[in-house]
Amino acid sequence: MSAAIDKPHVFDVTTERFEAEVLQKSLQTPVLVDFWADWCGPCKTLGPILEKLAGEYNGGFVLAKVDTEREQQIAAAFQIRSIPTVFLVQGGQLVDAFQGALPEGQVREFLKHHGVEPVPANDEIADAAPAAPVDPHAETMRLRKAIEAEPDKAEHKLDLALALLQTGAAHEAEQLLDALPANLSTDDRAVKARARLGFAGLLQNAPVPEVLEAAVAADPGDLRARHLLGVHRLVGGQSEAALEQFLEMLRRDRAYEDGLAKKSLIDAFRVIDDEDLVGRYRRKMSSLLLV
Repeated sequence: MSAAIDKPHVFDVTTERFEAEVLQKSLQTPVLVDFWADWCGPCKTLGPILEKLAGEYNGGFVLAKVDTEREQQIAAAFQIRSIPTVFLVQGGQLVDAFQGALPEGQVREFLKHHGVEPVPANDEIADAAPAAPVDPHAETMRLRKAIEAEPDKAEHKLDLALALLQTGAAHEAEQLLDALPANLSTDDRAVKARARLGFAGLLQNAPVPEVLEAAVAADPGDLRARHLLGVHRLVGGQSEAALEQFLEMLRRDRAYEDGLAKKSLIDAFRVIDDEDLVGRYRRKMSSLLLV
């Protein structure tokens, strides 16, 4: 049952290495912690399933195996009463658990429920044609030409408003949104664009991102600079970078300016299209608030 050396996403964990290999590791990658023992029959059923999925998920999560006979201190800390017991650790926090030898399908559902998905193999990534990042300034120029060619096509104006928001031209973007016909003004993208305008308004007279980055590097506790840097990232379309700044604010001082970090995260969740990203950061936020 011990983790084999040829399974890169499966490892045995000891008391001495638990913080580094589980808690710290979970800040980047979900960790399943499998409590087992040699004498446990159900463990011999569940263990191979977990190891198989760890390999199949290719780093979507890692499997930390705890032999309860050898690592009694860890088992006591987790209040293990029966085995197998499996905990999911994400963002340095315990987020869920299950007991018993679940069938493979239920383990997959457990992982999916918490946003844990397989990572494509390198050859799959190589075969996929990566989308080049779009330069919002170049996109605004392209869309202006498209509007000149088709002035009655309102969809181009919505697209231009979205591109302008990424360049910081909030006033022109707002004018375009105000002029949209009724059928487009309620479009989900238009609604989210208006929400982004609220963030963009916070950047009036704000320092440029490079200045804010330097301020945060010099003083990681400068939450005002960190907040504005997160807003820049969000308005610029760098959703995860924005959420990371707001989350770090929450880690450092959840009461700062009447809960600005939590409010910023919740407002950002409303404007970000990536549901998986939002779900992941909602869980991270909840873990911090429950500490």
